Amino acid sequence: MMNMTAHDAMIRLDLLKDRNMPLDTPGKTASPVYNRAYADYLSAGTVCNALKEGSDAAGGYLVPDEFEHKLIKALEEQNVLRRISSVVTTTHDLKIPVALGIDNATWVPEGAMIPVTEGQFGSVTIGAYKLATAVLCSDELLEDAGFDIEAYIAEAFSHRLGTAEEEAMISGDGKAKPLGLLKQVETGTLTEEAGSINADDLLDLILSVPAGYRKKGVFLMNDATEGHLRKIKLYHGRSIWEDDMERDVPTTLLGYPVIICKSMPDVASGNTPILFGDFQHYLIGDRGHRSIKRLNERYADHGQVGFYISQRMDSRLIDRNAIKSLKVR
Repeated sequence: MMNMTAHDAMIRLDLLKDRNMPLDTPGKTASPVYNRAYADYLSAGTVCNALKEGSDAAGGYLVPDEFEHKLIKALEEQNVLRRISSVVTTTHDLKIPVALGIDNATWVPEGAMIPVTEGQFGSVTIGAYKLATAVLCSDELLEDAGFDIEAYIAEAFSHRLGTAEEEAMISGDGKAKPLGLLKQVETGTLTEEAGSINADDLLDLILSVPAGYRKKGVFLMNDATEGHLRKIKLYHGRSIWEDDMERDVPTTLLGYPVIICKSMPDVASGNTPILFGDFQHYLIGDRGHRSIKRLNERYADHGQVGFYISQRMDSRLIDRNAIKSLKVR
């Protein structure tokens, strides 16, 4: 056990007074002592031995479990792909086997040898790319007892990192960032008309995804594409959209939910403005806890303290059959 400093002792005494006796917990960043020490670190820069349990190699500290959950929830609000995809926590690179094609079954005459064929398999690797930002806060705000530094950081974190995450997950080139979905999905349909989309194009897109994946299928597009599609009418004048605000039912297009993603391209020749399929087969790998480093000296001349926030993550499409794209001619 580490030697207890005066500040460590003060934290434990305060918790006892509040009848919040620290209990042994399996996670080092889940204990009440670590939570309290971390709050003191953010607000005043105080460092005690309790924090060393969560120190990282870059001189920062892992955020407590409760704060981590707040950050993830804030990220989900900003990055829609986190809401509809599969998210896992990783500790190392994950190499996931993927079926590229399995041979069909064969009719075999009575007494004949059963042919043994091997399916074709590949793999995708979930690695870890670093995403970071610096948030500045004035000395006056930090000295204000009513100021919620965790909420302030969570809001800045979600807006900046969530936006950067979503952009990379849609169109990233795989260089120092995840490879985007638009570079992984196969084209399900090419529109009949140049620079436009019609109802038949959407139906072709839906049918390009195998039936087993269509059960949980959703459309992914931006606001401008939604506006384009809302103008499409069927032969009897009925809209292809279905809105039911009274029952609080999500908007659907040809019977499937629509998810708005600001990072998706607009409707234009050569663009891929719509994705459709089961996004549970798109895997997001979070590499452990987020980390925050307090920068006391760098911005001191301006009466500010900096907070350097970083995370490591990657994402890949695990099954190419699950999601298809619509490309505009």
